[in-house]
Amino acid sequence: MTVHFIGAGPGAADLITLRGRDLIAASPVCLYAGSIVHPDLLSHCPPGARIVDTAPLSLDEIEREFAAAQAAGQDVARLHSGDLSVWSAVAEQIRRLERLGIPYTMTPGVPSFAAAAAALGRELTIPEVAQSLVLTRIPGRASAMPPTETLAAFGQTGTTLAIHLGIHALDRVVAELSPLYGADCPVAVVARASWPEERIVRGTLATIADQLAADPIDRTAIIFVGRSLAAEGFRESSLYDAYYQRRFRGREAS
Repeated sequence: MTVHFIGAGPGAADLITLRGRDLIAASPVCLYAGSIVHPDLLSHCPPGARIVDTAPLSLDEIEREFAAAQAAGQDVARLHSGDLSVWSAVAEQIRRLERLGIPYTMTPGVPSFAAAAAALGRELTIPEVAQSLVLTRIPGRASAMPPTETLAAFGQTGTTLAIHLGIHALDRVVAELSPLYGADCPVAVVARASWPEERIVRGTLATIADQLAADPIDRTAIIFVGRSLAAEGFRESSLYDAYYQRRFRGREAS
């Protein structure tokens, strides 16, 4: 048997890869994080599948589910929201699987920041404005941040920040980034990207705290900060420039 870790996407049930969908359909056991994985994804499970919501379970209890499936010779579809590569808590499960000698695969998913950028209708990298994107978070109860990974350190770059798990600390975000980006720097908060209840609030570092104080968002939101969020009149990239010759454009400029 094999445990298939699957990035289930940011929320919308159709934002899952074909591979992920097919692995769900082929697995007689499905473990999913019910608090953040769209329940419609469970419609891909085969008839009679054992479906377990892991939201109330401890890591030890999840390990026991893996061990029981191994004893029964049944593949497991393990669904996590967004993409597996960031803040998925997959690493600790993999460590348990390796200790048990259980093979696993990893199937990527649509990350929440990508769904949020799509909701904003924005590209986050703009020529000569921002060519990098920093994914970071605010320290919380689940885990502390390494001492060198601070908002102030990332803010020194001036590039676009996508701050996860930080809506509860918005005042701190504003206080730490305003001296670096300026009070007029654009900010966008996207809550529950791609869900029916998706919500977008746009403002600046000077206004965003008051905007949300009037109508709060309490969880599952990304805070974007950066000039790329409202860039206008920027230089077009060379990618489609008529005079830019590259390997795949074997013609003379017109």
